[in-house]
Amino acid sequence: MDLPISAGRGLSRRAGVIAATPEGAWIANISKTHALYVAGDGYRIRLPRVEGDGDPAGGWLVHAGTAMVGSRSMLDDGLQIAVTVPGRHRRPPAVADAGGPAQADADGTVLPLYLDPKTKLFLVALMWCRPWLLDPSAASPLPRTPEIAKAALEVTGAHHELERFETDPEFRDRLSARVAEHLKVLRRKIAERGLTGPGVRLSDEVAVRILIEHGIVGPGDLQLLTDPAWCSRQEDLWWDRELGRPALAALAGRRPAVRRRVDAERGACA
Repeated sequence: MDLPISAGRGLSRRAGVIAATPEGAWIANISKTHALYVAGDGYRIRLPRVEGDGDPAGGWLVHAGTAMVGSRSMLDDGLQIAVTVPGRHRRPPAVADAGGPAQADADGTVLPLYLDPKTKLFLVALMWCRPWLLDPSAASPLPRTPEIAKAALEVTGAHHELERFETDPEFRDRLSARVAEHLKVLRRKIAERGLTGPGVRLSDEVAVRILIEHGIVGPGDLQLLTDPAWCSRQEDLWWDRELGRPALAALAGRRPAVRRRVDAERGACA
């Protein structure tokens, strides 16, 4: 959920992320223009801004206690957000071996994998994980690349492209190849963050389990599938830029976002 605050010019419109993980509360800066600060008992950490279109450059993991989060002026004026983690959470083994500046405090910092919901990569991850988000027993089969591509068309309301997907092999192969590249990126990010043990093969089942267990994608994210604004943004990201949507839209027309239909499965899980 979004938490709007009044902080003046010292804080970006999209300033940071506070996420619950099995290890505690993870705090990261997602702003491209401003630093974010985290202060606690005996420490004050500056989280640098994101460079370009990359991931957050660092994060702070609170295993226990209370941390204050905000811009420098927010902390100086006592207007910060308080993040409290009751008890003490398990520290992941990867942190102990990571080394580098992220180990400056006993509670340590760590950079878990964060996916911006407003990106194509997030949609691919959500479609990949959806069967196990709906079925916590993990008995349901996971979708393969073409199935993920088709699901992306369905949830974004791209009905004209969905018809092409069924009848145009070249279009289907091109879209499936794009999805396959995103799956490679997800596997690479999982490995880079040390979220799996050495020598573990990142099969579909292993990767999806990691994404869910670390809270990178969760059941609450399924609600986005019934959010017209989110679906509209995803439609623009995928079809306008990569698959020639403007020419198709001129022929088929674009329906207003408020008229999007969602299937019974997504409606039941909202």
